[in-house]
Amino acid sequence: MKTIDNYDFRGKKVLIRVDFNVPLNENFVITDDTRIRAAIATIQKIRKEGGAVILMSHLGRPKNGYEEKYSLKHLLKNLSEKLNTRVRFADDCIGKQAKKKATALKSGEVLLLENLRFHNGETKGEEAFAKKLAGLADVYINDAFGTAHRAHASTAVIAKFFPHNKLFGYVIANEIKSINKVMKEGEKPFTAILGGAKVSGKIEIINNLLDKVDNLIVGGGMMFTFIKAQGGKVGNSLVENELIETAQAALSKAEKLGVNFYLPSDTVIADKFDNAAIHKIAKSDEISDGWMGLDIGPETVKNFQTVIENSATILWNGPMGVFEMDNFANGTVEIAKAIVKATEKGAFSLVGGGDSVAAVNKYHLQYKVSYVSTGGGAMLEYIEGKTLPGIAAIEE
Repeated sequence: MKTIDNYDFRGKKVLIRVDFNVPLNENFVITDDTRIRAAIATIQKIRKEGGAVILMSHLGRPKNGYEEKYSLKHLLKNLSEKLNTRVRFADDCIGKQAKKKATALKSGEVLLLENLRFHNGETKGEEAFAKKLAGLADVYINDAFGTAHRAHASTAVIAKFFPHNKLFGYVIANEIKSINKVMKEGEKPFTAILGGAKVSGKIEIINNLLDKVDNLIVGGGMMFTFIKAQGGKVGNSLVENELIETAQAALSKAEKLGVNFYLPSDTVIADKFDNAAIHKIAKSDEISDGWMGLDIGPETVKNFQTVIENSATILWNGPMGVFEMDNFANGTVEIAKAIVKATEKGAFSLVGGGDSVAAVNKYHLQYKVSYVSTGGGAMLEYIEGKTLPGIAAIEE
């Protein structure tokens, strides 16, 4: 793997594609800086070795040019504090000012470019736009795993302008290493835990995991499509009727392969989608009309905990219920704790996907699992076995 460990950065201008797509509140204050923290090791290594660092990223989905709420200038204070240096800022990512500031940059200094997506050439993967970005530096590093599945100008197209000077930063290197450790080198028993709202976003993953795992645990809203596929009554719970047959096919594939496919036996049901709703416990396949399942029940939690705590390799993607609402967060919290317990006993645990990461962060468990992935969609596509453009561009 082409990583930054075997490269001499002395006197070089180094352009790093980072993933600083972080959430901001209404006062433009960062509410979760996980992705910024993840990139610090790569940046500091280059500075320490005498390179000058130019950072580029997107933030949000601006529609048409500059939008104040998506400006990367809001990240300067946080970034300067973490790097313990004044980070300079260019109010565009290409053009005269960006070029002038990049040229003036000295060893150890850091320049942050304005949001790449203020130019539509970024998401369109325009070569001319990529070439202008490439003109700012001698070396290109991709360290944005969260966007590695996009064939954008700054993640894939730009690499061709650095045929001998393109590398992975530590974020991407660690992501690939951790996912491979689960998918290719995982010790048995291997348990995958999938949650979240919909089967449609996870069916390819399920199919790709079935010939690798010993246990597949399914919770969250997606469980009801499987329960209905088995003939259960799910009331007003979330169901993707068009995927009933797909769910049946996955269940029979699991059976054929001897994979233990675990679905919740009980559920916390509510009379409406609201934290203040009336709620009670019901059997997962006997939910009355007018009621919906919003979390896994206590019996299920116990069963799932036993499976997880006896696993050697664990992959978790997606919450077990509507964990944003306190009354329906218990299943997600208890599963997270079981993963921590298994990790303490020596299991390798990988947590990925926006909501799972938010859950471990919310309950301060992010340092108690083996690895927390910074890339939701990219991680899922990598697990599905797809080629990620941002990774392929460096490896070519």
